[in-house]
Amino acid sequence: MTPVELVKLVALMELAGGGKRGIVIGLIDGPVAIDHPDLAAENIRDVSEGNSGTCSQADSFACMHGTFVAGILCAKAGSPAPAICPNCTLLVYPIFSEASSGKAEIPSATPEQLAVAIIKMIDAGARILNLSSALALTSTRGERKLEAALDRALSRGVIVVAAAGNQGVLGSSAITRHPWVISVAACDLHGRPIGYSNLGSSIGRRGLSAPGFGVTSLGADGKPRMFGGTSAAAPFVTGAIALLYSQFPAASATQIKMAVTQASVPRRTVVPPLLDAWGAYQTLAAAR
Repeated sequence: MTPVELVKLVALMELAGGGKRGIVIGLIDGPVAIDHPDLAAENIRDVSEGNSGTCSQADSFACMHGTFVAGILCAKAGSPAPAICPNCTLLVYPIFSEASSGKAEIPSATPEQLAVAIIKMIDAGARILNLSSALALTSTRGERKLEAALDRALSRGVIVVAAAGNQGVLGSSAITRHPWVISVAACDLHGRPIGYSNLGSSIGRRGLSAPGFGVTSLGADGKPRMFGGTSAAAPFVTGAIALLYSQFPAASATQIKMAVTQASVPRRTVVPPLLDAWGAYQTLAAAR
């Protein structure tokens, strides 16, 4: 079974026909190899200030990470990547430095950096944000700024999808605790949680699981790459939301979020349910 089949994305991808350009996804990650032949450069916009959204070092971990996630979301149809929403617009705001030599399973950023990026993306017109970052150098002041930025996303109706993290811990962070955030845990291709995926009560109550194992997407060097973890899982949820917006443009952010997270089903678990993209479509269709 492929990752898109596991989360019942195939039928929705076919129905939506690649999504719509007016659906804007904000990718807060590493820089992206925008000149990659399997990315449609005309659908990608760099909204960074100071740090270029385009890779300068194709072999850097930051570039690999950003390009891989971008491929899951918006690679051209027929590419080796899942290419969930190839016609959607992708905004790129890199927060991971290409100079870093770290090879962590999930890159990190300070709460202040994330807060600035979130606000920038909201102001640039993103309807959905994809975050794949652990928090580094946390402080009470920094977490308050991040909370305020997430509150702004809520007030503006911008859905926030965030990787739960790969530290294998049971707990939460300033990101996963926020009630507006959809935290995404990683599972294998049988839907079972991966051992190093973070879990916790807030993730279990309001989040989702998605494939974080055996995922193939774009490599910054032009070759397909296999990667895993919650960073790979999060864009499956983001892409599904983009397709749902494409099919239901008049739906509110709350309606989309409730449908995709299966909010009508009570939960008392640290393990979130598996994304069911087609089930979310049927929920929204029934409410029309």
